[in-house]
Amino acid sequence: MELQHPEEQGIPERKGQKRKLEEEIHEGREISLPTGDARRALLAEVTAQVAVLESAFSWRESDRAAAKRATHVLAELAKNEEVVNVIVEGGAVPALVKHLQAPPCEDGDLSPKPFEHEVEKGSAFALGLLAVKPEHQQLIVDSGALSHLLNLLHRHKDSSISRAVISVMRRAADAVTNLAHENSSIKTRVRMEGGIPPLVELLEFTDTKVQRAAAGALRTLAFKNDENKNQIVECNALPTLILMLRSEDAAIHYEAVGVIGNLVHSSPNIKKEVLSAGALQPVIGLLNSCCSESQREAALLLGQFAATDSDCKVHIVQRGAVRPLIEMLHSPDVQLKEMSAFALGRLAQDTHNQAGIAHSGGLIPLLKLLDSKNGSLQHNAAFALYGLADNEDNVSDFIRVGGVQRLQDGEFIVQATKDCVAKTLKRLEEKIHGRVLNHLLYLMRVAEKPVQRRVALALAHLCSPDDHRTIFIDNNGLELLLGLLGSTSAKQQLDGAVALYKLSNKAMTLSPMDAAPPSPTPQVYLGEQYVNNATLSDVTFLVEGRRFYAHRICLLASSDAFRAMFDGGYREKDARDIEIPNIKWEVFEMMMRFIYTGLVDVTLDIAQDLLRAADQYLLEGLKRLCEYTIAQDILLENVSNMYELSEAFHAMSLRHTCILFILEHFDKLSARPGHLHLIQRIVPEIRDYFAKALTRPNTHKLRL
Repeated sequence: MELQHPEEQGIPERKGQKRKLEEEIHEGREISLPTGDARRALLAEVTAQVAVLESAFSWRESDRAAAKRATHVLAELAKNEEVVNVIVEGGAVPALVKHLQAPPCEDGDLSPKPFEHEVEKGSAFALGLLAVKPEHQQLIVDSGALSHLLNLLHRHKDSSISRAVISVMRRAADAVTNLAHENSSIKTRVRMEGGIPPLVELLEFTDTKVQRAAAGALRTLAFKNDENKNQIVECNALPTLILMLRSEDAAIHYEAVGVIGNLVHSSPNIKKEVLSAGALQPVIGLLNSCCSESQREAALLLGQFAATDSDCKVHIVQRGAVRPLIEMLHSPDVQLKEMSAFALGRLAQDTHNQAGIAHSGGLIPLLKLLDSKNGSLQHNAAFALYGLADNEDNVSDFIRVGGVQRLQDGEFIVQATKDCVAKTLKRLEEKIHGRVLNHLLYLMRVAEKPVQRRVALALAHLCSPDDHRTIFIDNNGLELLLGLLGSTSAKQQLDGAVALYKLSNKAMTLSPMDAAPPSPTPQVYLGEQYVNNATLSDVTFLVEGRRFYAHRICLLASSDAFRAMFDGGYREKDARDIEIPNIKWEVFEMMMRFIYTGLVDVTLDIAQDLLRAADQYLLEGLKRLCEYTIAQDILLENVSNMYELSEAFHAMSLRHTCILFILEHFDKLSARPGHLHLIQRIVPEIRDYFAKALTRPNTHKLRL
């Protein structure tokens, strides 16, 4: 049994990375939206800086210094996202775009330039911050920023390497990242304008911050853009990216694994190229990184690798990925747990890996994740457990640690998870036979009491009816379940009741009161026309002062009570008129109608009195009909009284129906006063009921 399209379920979505230059932006800084005078003052400040930029586009040192200050002021303001709109409104975008390029200079002028690259760097930085807001991305590109930013990526070729050159290339790459973030048209435009080759080339630049910035841009450009992915690979980025995976600089390997992750996402051919290029082992190595972001990306990437083919799943496990992935399941980082569960889920779909994952300690943390309130995390854990349940060697461990109860009790957020859990339980159920069942029976005999109870509970839900006697009678499973009813733990009591009710449903096709029973002994009836008919009557009953004409032969055939009355040594033997005390006329008339016809419509208002009469006169067929009618009226409020009624009149079918009702509605009854006394009172009867039900021959099997 396979889940439908498991690869589409629970896969965490990769996102492009929007760089906000975190070294300049201090998290936690209070942000407020300017209004009134503050807004007007801010707009005036922006306008003033824009005027400086528009008038200072030359190589004069004063102009360059003024332009540098202006870009710095605008960038500082833009760090507050709430004022970005005001900056754009003040006309900053065209002015900043203008300063992405150097001012014109005379031909042959090779003299040192004041603040060379500094103004361009400041402009790229400010524009990158403005691009954080998606609504401004297109405006910046339409103002001509993109071509200038891409030109800045080549600055190291036109000038000697300096700190300023390094900074301007880094800021340009960061700006491209923010402009292209989740904007498919700008991503395409970057490629069309030749932006991918210089970014790939910068992956090998000597400065690590430039490498990181270039990788961040490529990561964003590769996200959900197949043409960009292909060009990045064609530019031979993979060898460098894989080398970056081994970097000791966490920032470098984090960006590298992110680029590779976006390249392989939904791209099987690129995935094969990445694996062929040797990415698998360094990605596995990142599972032990001190950088949790790199661990997350590596786990996600391994999950994607594991979807390629079965061999890859096995190779990932052989190379040591399982233990660090399981350790990540214990992390307080929810995303880290989600990615590791995702990877383990993919790996667990291979038969060779399933026992290894469970043996390495993966079962319990995955089960605990079912309690998560995060839908994706919960689903990824459920999908991993679905895989582990496919291996017979894991079934006993599943049950021993309480996995079945967790699957049954879990509150699952999305329907896909509910379906996955249902299929997991079905998988486990299909394996409860042969050596698996023998091992579970062994645990039920020798394990500690909590494990014995877990096994009994699980088997009540999962085992075949053919094995009921072996498990619950011969191996003491019934006593383990009954013991739970007497527990001091309300949860254990409920678990026991639910298991017993499930067991009863599997033990019989119909519960005792699901259908009105036939008369227990076939007999010939005189018929409706002789009911209270004086014709050929040879005995008269006096009921509430009224005569009821009857026929001895009919009464003798109906029950042992009447046979004793007329054939024994009682005074009624030869009496013509017999007084019947303590019974209502309508009750007696209906009882006699049943004796004469074998048919009677028992209504609820008369059922209890009629049951008393049927019990007194040993009319089992009528008694069963009364029990059936009374059973339809069992409620939480009256089940205790109904049980007492069944005891008073030896109404076994009614008593069994009360037992099943109590088990079925145990959680609601437990909130009512006196329920513990009721449970303790009926435990012996529950034991007798199940002892008979579980040893009854399987008539369906005999017919087959």
